[in-house]
Amino acid sequence: MNRLSVAPMMDWTDRHCRYFHRLLAPHARLYTEMVTSAALVHGDRQRLLGFDDAEHPVALQLGGSDPQELAQAARIGAEFGYDEINLNVGCPSDRVQSGRFGACLMHEPALVADCFTSMREAVTIPVTIKCRLGVDEQDEYADLQHFIETVAARGCGIFIVHARKAWLKGLSPKENREVPPLNYQRVYQLKRDFPVLTILINGGIQSLAEVQNHLMHTDGVMLGRTAYHEPYRLAELEHALFGTPLPDRMALIRQMREYTERHLAEGGKLNHISRHLLGLFQGLPGARGWRRHLSENAHRDNADWGVVERALASIHEPVRVPAA
Repeated sequence: MNRLSVAPMMDWTDRHCRYFHRLLAPHARLYTEMVTSAALVHGDRQRLLGFDDAEHPVALQLGGSDPQELAQAARIGAEFGYDEINLNVGCPSDRVQSGRFGACLMHEPALVADCFTSMREAVTIPVTIKCRLGVDEQDEYADLQHFIETVAARGCGIFIVHARKAWLKGLSPKENREVPPLNYQRVYQLKRDFPVLTILINGGIQSLAEVQNHLMHTDGVMLGRTAYHEPYRLAELEHALFGTPLPDRMALIRQMREYTERHLAEGGKLNHISRHLLGLFQGLPGARGWRRHLSENAHRDNADWGVVERALASIHEPVRVPAA
């Protein structure tokens, strides 16, 4: 399991975002947005699962609570070529609750264990779990310990733990990403209590110093919003953790041209891709002009690569690669 990964984020980590993130961090593991097992079994599989080979290693995150349906969805994902199947036991949205999956499954560790078993038996690629510290009134470490112990007993060896509880009553999904306090020590304790398991930590992680500290206590770090809003941070982490040379930001944009023009030729829109590039120049002179020009023009029906070129003119100073 990789030491660095990018979290599955609804409406953000689509195939275009992942292609871009792969250029930034060749060694990071990337995750799809959550796809429900029902949608995958009954819906347009190519639209839901299609991805570029350059994205590997890439994991498919599934949401659901029916063991047999999840097994079928996992099998479909494996056939599409995904490198891992991940079960969502952490999403707190109302839609997820009404479907009896996501964070509410923290209340039902035996059901999660059944779901894991069915998925593992259906595929040969790794099956992993992404969970929270607990849900609603689950305040004790013993509850989390019991959840991990129950699922691990069925053979699950990899857990990605968002170091916050989820409040299904009273907090919106956005608030659930910010309001419940982070408790990294509880994730560290899991690794001490279950040393044979692979424990990855997620939640509120931003800097290289934080990543390095977490790696002293856990097996890997998963970044979410920071990786999306400040994507060059991924390249900096890739450089620090794996020694990969830091890429030039302008060169990264040029690398996206062929991919983008292929998407446009297939009938896609420029903003399907450009929205993921908005934060690339964060903190540099002209970043605001870059974002503004793309935001105001990339959604137009006739928008082409020229919109990106004109937005680049906002970057006033040469973009220099930071010293190693």
